[in-house]
Amino acid sequence: MKVAIVPGDGIGREVVPVAEGVLRLLHPDWDYYPVEVGYGRWERCGAAIGSEEMRALSEADAILFGAVTTPPDPDYRSVLLQIRHDLDLYANVRPVRGPGVDITIVRENTEGLYSGIEWNLPGSACTLRVVTERGSRRIARFAAGLVRGGRLTIGTKANVIKSDVLFRRCAIDEAEAAGVAWEEKYIDALCLDVLVHPARYGVIVTTNIFGDILSDAAGYLVGGLGMLPSANIGDKHAFFEPVHGSAPDIAGRGIANPVAAIRSAALLLAHSGYADEAAAVDAAVDAALVAGVRTPDLGGAASTVQVGEAVFGRIRERML
Repeated sequence: MKVAIVPGDGIGREVVPVAEGVLRLLHPDWDYYPVEVGYGRWERCGAAIGSEEMRALSEADAILFGAVTTPPDPDYRSVLLQIRHDLDLYANVRPVRGPGVDITIVRENTEGLYSGIEWNLPGSACTLRVVTERGSRRIARFAAGLVRGGRLTIGTKANVIKSDVLFRRCAIDEAEAAGVAWEEKYIDALCLDVLVHPARYGVIVTTNIFGDILSDAAGYLVGGLGMLPSANIGDKHAFFEPVHGSAPDIAGRGIANPVAAIRSAALLLAHSGYADEAAAVDAAVDAALVAGVRTPDLGGAASTVQVGEAVFGRIRERML
């Protein structure tokens, strides 16, 4: 198993080593190799990622990623968008789990307003929102495959946006073909209702930017962005990262919350066929939090490393 490790920038360099430590604890025999991507590389080379780095990522069985800081460059192309497009990581899966909350937000990951098709005009700037039938069907099919006994919620603005009419139709078709119950919600009302009545929801599928916003907002239910992992899945590649950014305001202070990165490592394990180990990692995180081992964003006083050590100890008790 080849795992590319990409700490990136800011707190990514602090939380990714903790998540990597979880993987090494359970699988010391895997081939872990670093890949430099982000602001530091941009400062040295003028580009945040190059062809060598993309090749290294494409050769990995899985990628563990931290966060990147956006350089002050008007021609900068988002590293994440480039990786998602080049590796065709079309399904962004963001689980939001905590007491009374078990929601999985499935976001189309390569189209929409993050299509990367943009241009400037005198006095204006344009971004093309791309929604295709192929892209809509495959993300809806993926989401329907995650439903276990509940229903699929389809989030759109089909009452206003024609491209969402297409997405809605494809999502309904795929849900019905899979024999999955479905409901539709307008995304603005859905954002509010998820926060007010989270127990009503299981799997939600939506377009790119809507899923980005909805999943970040849903972080409120479980303690913030420091708690949210994500998986970027394609037919040939898989990429796992915490939802949070590089947080330069707290970088280097040793207080960044590593839970999202650790849970991203658990998603990597589950995707790679190690469901029992993934469950053990999540249970170890839960046990550490219940015991009060928490970083300051959760009201605690533990450091990033101390949270990691608490989780490692509980994994050893459960698995080793």
